[in-house]
Amino acid sequence: MAQSINGKTAYITGASRGIGKAVALELAKEGVHVGLIARSKSALEEVALEARAMGVNASVAVTDISDMEQVNEAISKLEFELGPADILINNAGIGKYGLFLEMEPEEWKKTFEVNVFGTYHVTHAVLPQLIKKNRGDIINISSSSGLKGTAKSTAYSGSKFAIQGMTEALMQEVRKNNIRVMTLNPSLVATNLTFGDNLDEVDKEKYMQPEDLAEYMVSQLKLHPRIFIKQSLQWATNPF
Repeated sequence: MAQSINGKTAYITGASRGIGKAVALELAKEGVHVGLIARSKSALEEVALEARAMGVNASVAVTDISDMEQVNEAISKLEFELGPADILINNAGIGKYGLFLEMEPEEWKKTFEVNVFGTYHVTHAVLPQLIKKNRGDIINISSSSGLKGTAKSTAYSGSKFAIQGMTEALMQEVRKNNIRVMTLNPSLVATNLTFGDNLDEVDKEKYMQPEDLAEYMVSQLKLHPRIFIKQSLQWATNPF
């Protein structure tokens, strides 16, 4: 039997647009209070307004997740304003692509600082809240590139493979605390991260939309606490 998530509190990274925004609003529809983390204050405030219009509390924290000090301050702010988290959605990430020998070391470093260390920083700050409650959910957004490498994606794939390993190991650590730790591995999603300035030209019937993943995440969170899907792969039906 599905559980209700009404009244719970979720912290979401990368919440100003794309998948993060979509899941924040989908959670708000379910009565979940949302803590919104990203670098753009104006965009976060817009999402917060939409969420509050659905009758939930929403708080924003402008944060560069690659900076652990900023993350700790942000999580303290959200906890003060909303209370401790029940749900953490690690969605924020960047994509850097290019031939292995042509990518600058700084591009590699930045990819791992945001995608891997950013996820680590936020999880490290939030996990004690979940352990104290002896329950909770963590969803890490990885990628199909975290399961299979492709040419010109060495940095991005490397970072997403790291997310897979970190999630798997953490899942084993905190099962005794009734905390579910999961990864989503979507292929192409119609977001700015994937299509950049060409997003408005994308055929929305061909590619997954952020809202598709948001609905899927909510369905995972509603599963009875005795079960969870530790890893799943999402594909568009026919993007060709």
